[in-house]
Amino acid sequence: MSIPKEPRQLMINIMYLVLTALLALNVSAEIFNAFKVVEKGLKKSNTVLDENNSHLPPEIAKLARKKDELAKYAERTKPVQELSSDFSDYVDGLVNYMIDETGGYLEDGTPKGYKDKDITTFYLVHEDNGDELEERMKGLEEQFLQYIDPEDQERMAKEINIEVDESWKESDKKSWAEFNFAHMPLLATMPIFEKIKNDVKSAESTVLNYLMSKVGGEDIVFDNYQVVMQAKKGYVIKGEPFEADFFLSTSASSSSNTKIDIAVNGSTVPVRDGVASYRAPTSSTGVKELNASVTVTNPVTGEKNTYSNSFTYEVGERSASVSADKMNVLYVGVDNPLSITAAGISSNELQVSASGSGIKLSKTGTGKYNATVSQQGEAKITLSGGGLAPTTYDFRTKIIPDPIPTLSGQHGGSMGNGEFKAQRGLFAELQNFDFDARCQVLSYTLFRIPKPGTGDPVASANNGGTYSGNTQNLISKASPQDRYFFEDVRVKCPGWPVGKNVGTVSFKIK
Repeated sequence: MSIPKEPRQLMINIMYLVLTALLALNVSAEIFNAFKVVEKGLKKSNTVLDENNSHLPPEIAKLARKKDELAKYAERTKPVQELSSDFSDYVDGLVNYMIDETGGYLEDGTPKGYKDKDITTFYLVHEDNGDELEERMKGLEEQFLQYIDPEDQERMAKEINIEVDESWKESDKKSWAEFNFAHMPLLATMPIFEKIKNDVKSAESTVLNYLMSKVGGEDIVFDNYQVVMQAKKGYVIKGEPFEADFFLSTSASSSSNTKIDIAVNGSTVPVRDGVASYRAPTSSTGVKELNASVTVTNPVTGEKNTYSNSFTYEVGERSASVSADKMNVLYVGVDNPLSITAAGISSNELQVSASGSGIKLSKTGTGKYNATVSQQGEAKITLSGGGLAPTTYDFRTKIIPDPIPTLSGQHGGSMGNGEFKAQRGLFAELQNFDFDARCQVLSYTLFRIPKPGTGDPVASANNGGTYSGNTQNLISKASPQDRYFFEDVRVKCPGWPVGKNVGTVSFKIK
C-alpha cells in the first residue's frame, strides 16, 4: 500500500517558510506570533516523521530473516537512523546555543531574545557556523546514498534531495549563511532550522522505505494525516492578495500514486506535488475563515478518506501612521500635536524626520510629538528604522484663519445699554479652532450714530483692542436706539507676518 508522495516531496511546500521568515523581518508583532505557530507545526511534522521512521527498522529486520542475503539491508537501518539523528542533534545544538546566549526562555516557551538579530549574525555568519551547516548539508546526500545499492544510486539521488538554496548567488550577499541568517531575528531562523531537519528526516524515510522494498516489504500507508495551511503572510494589508498553500502533512514513499483532491470553502483548488496554492482578494479588513478539506484516494484499494480543518487569517490596515491630533493640517505659529505609531517596531528604533515649510519636530512622550511650521505650503513626515521601509506622510501647512471681532462674546446684533457700556474693548475671536492661539486687535475706527433727531455721527480712531479716551467717551454716551459701528478692524494672529483687516461689526443699543 502507499500514500501521496515521499516525505521530501510532501513537505517541499515548507520552503515557503524561508520567504515568510525574510518578509517577517520588517512587519508587525503579529507575525512574530505566527513564527511560533509555524515552528510548532513543523515540529509536529518532524515528530510524526520520527515516529513513522522508528517503525520501519523492526519490520525490515523481520522480513530480512527470510533470506541470508537480505541481512545486509537490515544492518543498514541503524547507521541511516544515526546519520539523521546526529545531524538533528547538531542543528538543535546551534539553536540551543543562541537561545542560551540571549537569556533562555520566557514563561510561555518563547526565547527571551526572539527579536535579537546580533546573535544570529555573529554566531552563524561571523563565526562561520552557518558555513559549517551548509557544508554538512551538502555532504549528507552522499552519506545517505552509501546505504543504497550502486545500481539504484542514480535513481535514488533524485529522491534524496537535501536542498541547499543557491539563490543567494544572485544577491549581493557573500555566502549562503549571510543570505539566510544575517540580521535575522532569532525567532525568524527557528522555522528555517526545523525545515532543514525536516529535509533530513524525509531523506531518512526515503532510504528506510527503499530498504523495506529490497526485503520484499510493501510501502507503508501512514494514517496520521493533518491538513496544514502555510500562508505567505499571516497578516496582510487591505488591497494586497492573501496567498496560502494547503497540504497534507504526512510521510510517503517515492513510488506513491495516491490521488489527492483539495477544496477550500467548497471550491476545488488545483493540486501540484501534493500542494494546493490558494489566492483570494482582500477587499475588507478583519478576521477571515477558510474551511479546507483533503480527500485521499488509496491507489491500491480505491478507498477514499476526507480530512477537514478550519483556518483563520487577519486582514488589516498598514500599521505605521502619522496623524494630527487636532486637525488634518499643520498651522503656522502654533504647536501642532501629532501621534506617530508603527506596530512591531521599538520606539528606540523608529526614526522620524520632517521636511518642508520650515517644519520642526519635538518629542513630548511615547508616540507623541509637536510640530511647528513657519510658512504655508506642504510638509512631509517620514518614518523609517527597525526594518520599516521609509514611509512618507504629506501635510498641508496654513496660516491661522481670520478671527472675527467680538464684543462681550457677540459678533454684532442688539445689546443692552448697561452691558454695552460695561465692556472695556474689542476682541478677536478664533471660532472652531482647537489650538491655543490668541489674536490681537491692532486698531479700528468706532462710529456712533445717535438715534434720529438727537445728534450727528461721531467717529474715534482707536489703537489696540482696549478703548482709548475718546473711544471710551463715545461708549459712555450710548443710549437706546443708538448704533455703533467698529469699522476697519485690524488684527494680528500668531504666525502672521503683518496684521490684516477682518471687517466690520455693528451693534444696536437696546
